[in-house]
Amino acid sequence: MAFSISALVLFGALLALLMRYRALGAGAAVVALLFGFYLARSGAAPSIDQIMTALRDALPKSGN
Repeated sequence: MAFSISALVLFGALLALLMRYRALGAGAAVVALLFGFYLARSGAAPSIDQIMTALRDALPKSGN
């Protein structure tokens, strides 16, 4: 659960930056938001969650 909240913050910040630097218009941001919302409710959500977890686990750990 902590990872999905972090991913949500990361993608939200990325979306905000794209809008800030006018790389993404407000209409496209709404479409991206709605796409993500409906994708999360689809049957693809568990597969996407597994892929994101595998990617997280594949990243090298920092620290000790």
